[in-house]
Amino acid sequence: MIHPSAQISREAQVDPSAEIGAFVVIDGPVKIGPRNRLKPHVYICGWTEIGSDNIFYPGAVIGEAPQDLRYGGQESYLRIGSGNTFREHSQVHRGSAPGSATIIGNGNYVMQNAHIAHNCEVADRVILGGGALLAGHVQVGEQAFVSGNCVVHQFVRIGRLALLRGLSRTSRDVPPFCIMDGTHTVRGVNVIGLRRAGIDAERIAAIRRAVRKIFGRRTNISRALEELAREEMTQEVAELIDFIASSKRGVCVGPPRGRLGLARSDEGDAE
Repeated sequence: MIHPSAQISREAQVDPSAEIGAFVVIDGPVKIGPRNRLKPHVYICGWTEIGSDNIFYPGAVIGEAPQDLRYGGQESYLRIGSGNTFREHSQVHRGSAPGSATIIGNGNYVMQNAHIAHNCEVADRVILGGGALLAGHVQVGEQAFVSGNCVVHQFVRIGRLALLRGLSRTSRDVPPFCIMDGTHTVRGVNVIGLRRAGIDAERIAAIRRAVRKIFGRRTNISRALEELAREEMTQEVAELIDFIASSKRGVCVGPPRGRLGLARSDEGDAE
């Protein structure tokens, strides 16, 4: 299961069921679990721990030192769960501070040339499009979709089932269930993503009403949250309110003149 051209450090621990392709380099105290597939020219290094059933495509660089001028070679970690896909030339760096970690959950799909920087936390079933860039300490919630060539500033949080449209950028937190584009601007609700996640029409309608109240007009967000808090709410609306209320960087803004994509049909206001 190990190609003769592969180079594997004596410190590494590789499960016998793992497939190691041609010219793969495993450098340092890497731990690779069962049934992982490393295609040719994959490079994995450092204090990296990998679960089971992941696949790494050619050119992927996993566990390299963080791009942080303060980093001095100290022991830090990358922990990857199970069932993830890392496409060609994707990059994931380990933590920066001593003993800290970058954490990748389960079932994620990281497309070509995407970058996950030090100390990021990526939950489960997240999709990162080609060329998407996550700076350090970014947190991405379950089933979020970060489209191609998006740029996410350090310490930003992306909520569960949020969708960032291609070429968008954000230095503010992206609320769960929302569609963001441009420069951290909420444009609507990720209806299709919500349906795929099994959220029924009534609960989606409640999310749409809440998003309209918060982002549909330029208003004081704290006041909008207070108004929503006085109403009966679904679990998802409570999640939306809690996410916004706990933001330290501030959240996305609504579009100019309140032009949210909420007046169209469900099929038209989500991508």
